[in-house]
Amino acid sequence: MTAGLVKKEQNVYLLPQQGDMKVPCQVYLKAELLPYLEEEAIEQLADAAALPGVYKYVLGMPDIHTGYGLPIGGVLAVCYPEGVVSAGAVGMDINCGVRLLTTGLSRGDLGARDIQQLLVAIEELIPTGIGTQSRYKLDRHLKKITEEGVPHLVKLGLAPEEDLERIEEGGCLPGGDLAACSKEAQARMDQLSTLGGGNHFIEISVVDQIFDKETAAYFNLAPDQVVIMIHSGSRGFGHQICQDYSREMAKQAPQFGIKLPNRGLACAPIQSDLGRSYLAAMACAVNFAFANRQLMTADVIKAVAKVLGRGEADQVRLLYDVAHNIAKKEHHFGRELLIHRKGATRALPPGHKNNPRHYLDTGHPVLLPGSMGTHSYIATGLERAQETFCSVNHGAGRVLSRKAARRSITGREFQEQMEGIHYNVSNYKRIVDEAPQAYKDIHLVVNTLAEIDIINLVANVRPLAVIKGEG
Repeated sequence: MTAGLVKKEQNVYLLPQQGDMKVPCQVYLKAELLPYLEEEAIEQLADAAALPGVYKYVLGMPDIHTGYGLPIGGVLAVCYPEGVVSAGAVGMDINCGVRLLTTGLSRGDLGARDIQQLLVAIEELIPTGIGTQSRYKLDRHLKKITEEGVPHLVKLGLAPEEDLERIEEGGCLPGGDLAACSKEAQARMDQLSTLGGGNHFIEISVVDQIFDKETAAYFNLAPDQVVIMIHSGSRGFGHQICQDYSREMAKQAPQFGIKLPNRGLACAPIQSDLGRSYLAAMACAVNFAFANRQLMTADVIKAVAKVLGRGEADQVRLLYDVAHNIAKKEHHFGRELLIHRKGATRALPPGHKNNPRHYLDTGHPVLLPGSMGTHSYIATGLERAQETFCSVNHGAGRVLSRKAARRSITGREFQEQMEGIHYNVSNYKRIVDEAPQAYKDIHLVVNTLAEIDIINLVANVRPLAVIKGEG
């Protein structure tokens, strides 16, 4: 078995406690995904299990792959407030997340020309790629945006109040304090309302299959319906915060008596000045990212109005917005914990008190994007999700590094995988590192958890067109 894992039950593998580990590790995988599991990713889970205050077990989701410190697809719970917080266990792109917009359009309403015009109209409004800057003039509002999130955009008339109930944390993680962010980080707040590069995208998709008719109807999802997905995060602002605090946490670790299993898991006691400062800065990045996706939503709606008319734009609605890279105080197993989700998504079951009121009876939508040439899924959490601290995967997960993808995937292979899908980049080499071949099979990944009743599949969607940022 890979890296000392032993099979515990269907789709669940255990790495027993050993060495410096304070708790075991648990990994969720179908057998077909085991060949893609990297030894280094398991070692990173084991390292995380050695941190002070770690609770119960460290989890690997079915999209797990090697990251910085904690693997992507990793979930780390620590006792609150006596445990530690790790910047690396949250990740570089704080609140990299995804939201789904529903529309009143069916597949037959969009011809190839409409799709291409819509791509162009969206790109005219939303800057894409590494280092791009905002077209909004909101400099004097940035402090409020980072500390109050989307609710401040509502006050400015830039977001509808009804959207707050359809965003994790209501669009604002409390406790943000811009003073906790370095001057270097604050200088990178000019990227609000930009897409970025890498795995970020805006995708126009069509509902392909409905698995749960009742929940899909409540979510306003129907066969052949056009939907739009937006995936981005806190951009350079969050990246700088992670860099700043990872460096400082590594520097101060000896003062706290912390022996770091690896530098990527640099951490500080939650109750220390450094720990509190990081959580305040992280909250700013979380709120910045929520606002970033909210402003891009407004621009997508403008693009729909330009190409398809005001009537169609008025029917665009936010279904939900979920965060990926985040640390939050939550209640699980009868106690308060700080849950680090890195490349993992919250999934509250029906009836859970922390669901938004609108989704109390169904559980909030869980959005699970695949690659730019494959399906994505909409799901909900089930009661068994309690065992994962109400956490699931955040997507498909890579099987090829960016460098390996650029080296090994040919133009013909890329075109074959993207056949029938519009995309915005003329030279495939600029985005080949995001080719479908670089990712795991999203169907295997989501079924890992669906088969053991951690998630309920509601629907899936397939891409019609995708906008990627270069770099």
